[in-house]
Amino acid sequence: MTTIDPSLYLSNQPKTRAPSTDLGKDEFLQILMTQLQNQDPTSPMDDREFISQMATFSSLEQMMNMSKSIDTLVQSQLMSPVIQYSHMIGKEVSYPATDPDTGRETGSKSSKVIAVSQNEGWAILEMENGEKIHADAVTQVTGEK
Repeated sequence: MTTIDPSLYLSNQPKTRAPSTDLGKDEFLQILMTQLQNQDPTSPMDDREFISQMATFSSLEQMMNMSKSIDTLVQSQLMSPVIQYSHMIGKEVSYPATDPDTGRETGSKSSKVIAVSQNEGWAILEMENGEKIHADAVTQVTGEK
């Protein structure tokens, strides 16, 4: 025999509702549907008024979609390594020098950053001396030289 989950009983449901100051498209559509269901049949809603409310609903939905798209764009720009490291252009940076044959660190080099690019999600600093290094390899940043 199946049993009913006690949490589903009406007596166990919250009796108070927290009001919200936000009026979204779902709430607007719910108000409009309630208005249509409860209209006086002898004096139905004016068609111009109904069209106006539907246009308002459509505008609200488009503004919400545009707002969401702008938020997504801003977040993607903030996460871009090129944007994050663009302030380094024109700065003198120091980074480890490595032997091309052995890959061992042989000291330190410094050069001015002339550009920032991105490769597989990593910021690549293009140096005035022609080298390209990962931004996380920088050991020191100084002002312009």
